[in-house]
Amino acid sequence: MAVLERGGNAFDAAVAAGFALQVVEPHLNGPGGDLPAILYDAKSEEVVVLCGQGTAPQAATIGAFRQRGLELIPGTGLLPAVVPGAFGGWLLMLERFGTWRLRDVLEFAIGFARDGFPVIPSITRIIRQVEEVFRTEWPSSAEVFLPVPEPGTLFRSHGVAATYARILDGAAGGTREQEIARARDAWYRGFVADAIDDFVSANDGLLTADDLAGWEATLEQPTSFDYRDSTVFKTGPLAQRPVLLL
Repeated sequence: MAVLERGGNAFDAAVAAGFALQVVEPHLNGPGGDLPAILYDAKSEEVVVLCGQGTAPQAATIGAFRQRGLELIPGTGLLPAVVPGAFGGWLLMLERFGTWRLRDVLEFAIGFARDGFPVIPSITRIIRQVEEVFRTEWPSSAEVFLPVPEPGTLFRSHGVAATYARILDGAAGGTREQEIARARDAWYRGFVADAIDDFVSANDGLLTADDLAGWEATLEQPTSFDYRDSTVFKTGPLAQRPVLLL
């Protein structure tokens, strides 16, 4: 609402809300997630699919999992991790359909991460369910989320705030599109990609900086089906959406 009240369009507002939700709902999504989106552009009167679904690592072969004694890809941990496409997806939406600069849409997420946000009960419940895993297997997650925050208390994500602030500082200057391009480079070919590569390689994961550098978000045609007096639009097989059309 704040974005719309300040003159931003619906896409500016969506990007700002998307980045903010990654901070205030860490149990549901985060900067390492993905972004399938279906957009309607009123100017062109077109429905477009935005694919912010990152690909699996090049090293994620059947042999790599079998060498680790696995017959199935795990549901958690670093081995199933794919390229984090949400960041690139939101940037592409802002670049192609928005009007604001990146610093302005990230203002809300950085503010919540730096100054804190009130914890909702579901955050506390989910963290308690994985508290032992954090303590014994994911020490870096334990550093961030433990002790378990209580509902209503303020929680801060200093790492997220510092990361986004560093991206903005490095991207500053020039046109809106040039800033977005430099921010994208910082994430997929710069210090964020390097940090991911270092962490994953030190913990027997498969995702590398080269995987991040070789991926980018794209715009695609939707899959659609005419039903009675309506046309229903969904993504392609990058997500589960075609199932509804079936």
